[in-house]
Amino acid sequence: MARAQGARSQLAAAFETVYGTPPSSGYTKLPFASTTLGSAQPLIASELLGYGRDPLAPIKDAVTADGDIVVPIDAEAWGFWLKGAFGEPVTTEDDGIFTHIFESGAWVLPSLSIEKGLPDVPRFEMFAGCMINSLSWQMQRSGLLTSTVNIIAQGEDAAMTSQAGTPANIALSRFGHFNGSISREGISLGNVVSTNITYSNNLDRIETIRADGKIDGADPSLAALTGSTIMRFADTTLLEQALNGQPCELKFAYAFGEIAFELVTHAIYLPRPRVEIPGPQGVQVTFEWQAAQDPASGIMCTARLVNKVEEY
Repeated sequence: MARAQGARSQLAAAFETVYGTPPSSGYTKLPFASTTLGSAQPLIASELLGYGRDPLAPIKDAVTADGDIVVPIDAEAWGFWLKGAFGEPVTTEDDGIFTHIFESGAWVLPSLSIEKGLPDVPRFEMFAGCMINSLSWQMQRSGLLTSTVNIIAQGEDAAMTSQAGTPANIALSRFGHFNGSISREGISLGNVVSTNITYSNNLDRIETIRADGKIDGADPSLAALTGSTIMRFADTTLLEQALNGQPCELKFAYAFGEIAFELVTHAIYLPRPRVEIPGPQGVQVTFEWQAAQDPASGIMCTARLVNKVEEY
């Protein structure tokens, strides 16, 4: 009997035409580092009395299908997750290079079918009605650049053979921390040690009574873009902005050659931080910032992905 190994696993995804209905074709093999995406059904202990000290058999509770997928931030596959989180992009072309613009605030988000495969067992789990609840990643000086994609699915159906057919492959070109930069109002922001970024759709599960135990959907509510930026305390620019309560534009970007990804937050608000002196070494300040709708543009943030993919 073969034993399942993560090295042999695979992940394939396709956007759905009808929520909760897996497409028969059009799947793409997507790179990932790990995943907790799965279905869980807890047991409820019996509360009945009169049968002695030993409890009666438990009953099954509701099924939940959700989890995280850790994926690389790269030139091509990253666009699938951006589309799921922000909605359809506006795409333009210039001499074979495509620029995909994703904006926050869309009322309707696309759903995906995602198949997680363990061919050694074999077991192929098809998660239909997958909605992206959040994207989060960290910018720092070194290490591997990955994002955690949190997903809420309608349900899971397992089979011994793949339902995704032969998924299309993509060219993997990863961004690294070395390719990253942060700018404030168009000027490079120095002294940043690290920053965490989270975009959330705050999905609302529609948990109605159904014979199959699945949810009816996951509707987006108020979006949120938050983060935590640690800086060496070298000047008072951000501290003064926090004290004045004024917003600013921050751009988080990666680029190599013509290929690029950037997230522009049009109106970030900074809280007043503590300026602590923990010891003889350098002083650092942490800003737990929040983004909001920009009155001028009417949106909170814009994601821009430049690559050679014609459409998502």
